[in-house]
Amino acid sequence: MSRIATSSPGHDALSDRERAVAEKFAAGLTYREIGEALFIAPSTVRTHLASIYDKLGVRNKVALASHINGAIGAGMDGPPRLPGASPVLAIFPIECQTSEERWRRFADGLSSDITIDLARYADLPVIAFHTMKSLGSKPADFAADGKALGATYVVSGQLRADERRVRLSIELADADNGVSLWSERYDRQVEDIFALQDSLTETVINVIAGSYGALATVGRKAIRRKPPASLRAYDCYLLGVEQQDTFSRAGIAEAIRLFSRALELDPTLVRAWTALAYAYSIEGANGFGDDAQVSIENWRTAVENAILLDPMDSVACNCLGDLRGCLGDLEGAERAYRRAFEYGSNHADTLAMLAGSKALVAGDPAEAMPLIERAMHLNPLAPPWYFGMLGRILFTLGRHREAIAALCRSTLNSPNVLLFLALAHTSVGEAAEAARIEARLKTEFADFSVERFITCYPVTNPDAVHAIRHAAQQLARRD
Repeated sequence: MSRIATSSPGHDALSDRERAVAEKFAAGLTYREIGEALFIAPSTVRTHLASIYDKLGVRNKVALASHINGAIGAGMDGPPRLPGASPVLAIFPIECQTSEERWRRFADGLSSDITIDLARYADLPVIAFHTMKSLGSKPADFAADGKALGATYVVSGQLRADERRVRLSIELADADNGVSLWSERYDRQVEDIFALQDSLTETVINVIAGSYGALATVGRKAIRRKPPASLRAYDCYLLGVEQQDTFSRAGIAEAIRLFSRALELDPTLVRAWTALAYAYSIEGANGFGDDAQVSIENWRTAVENAILLDPMDSVACNCLGDLRGCLGDLEGAERAYRRAFEYGSNHADTLAMLAGSKALVAGDPAEAMPLIERAMHLNPLAPPWYFGMLGRILFTLGRHREAIAALCRSTLNSPNVLLFLALAHTSVGEAAEAARIEARLKTEFADFSVERFITCYPVTNPDAVHAIRHAAQQLARRD
């Protein structure tokens, strides 16, 4: 029985043979495969398709598939991309270049997992996997089919495998012109097939969707070419993250402005609420604001809005945990951290923040190192703030030389990074270097203090409080 909806315009104009060709082409079969199925030559298939396109008034495979499945707007080239809308991501099924069926299933499973996880972590709408699978697009069609779907970016990949190794190539391209924006190749030993699938999925997700990942980098480059008046909510959010990651006084002030503007344009943008909450927490802990309590109240408002919109957002849960610790509710903090890990156990940014929280705020500090190490494994493009987190964890554990090495790779415009660097140098007997850093803190960050950082970060884990205060006392005695 034909699948063409009886209400679809133009369906009566197709012959039975044209109807069969249309259905098979919309399902992703090639000219050769359709010809073999219907016992006709590929050239005849091409002739039928030209007639089908003309009769139905469609101009590409996406529009044909929409018509065949009775979708609204079947005669259009695809959904229009609205000027103010967020970018849209289309992930084409990974092409398996190995003939064994188990590897074809593996490629499909990998494609599905990447699609699902990117939809959660990339801050972008992602077209459903079954939609992309049903198109049956070939590499030559990716840019055209992605554009017809209304996508801004397309992700595609190829997989090769033998008995010992799996090789995966992934590419991110501009749907408008097909130009490659980023690509990477992964090579893994064949072990447990499900563990391998998880490992590849996690790595791809974090490199594409992390705070310094491919999408954010591409997005920020495009945004800088726009007139300020044309920025969308998502654009303001991306620019705000870039400013926030400087951890400087001016950067945090600009981040707060940009996140606030993003939320004026789209009050439902969860990540903007979460990022705004973190910006206020940094403002309070680093002495960048006039009143620490005002910063904490603004932090509370922002993170509660984020949780209200999405209780399962892992970054928001971690931020809520830090707030609970700041308010003296350590049990509430631990509950929030457990939820953050539950919802974000494969998200590098979440793991890096959670590691710092467990070391300094609440929970088991012994869990901090495995978390930060996993974050860095998942995201080899680790931004500087990952090393700030690593440095404070290492300092708390008494590994001061390693802490210095990590902190020197972080953002040295941040007073709390400078604080830990001074304390670590003090702990290894390098008084002159510690004094130099302390002098910079007093000159550039007059409103920052150890006690303010402990109160507003907050630092409530006993071992961390003791390590910081003990080193601070040593530093003070040497002045």
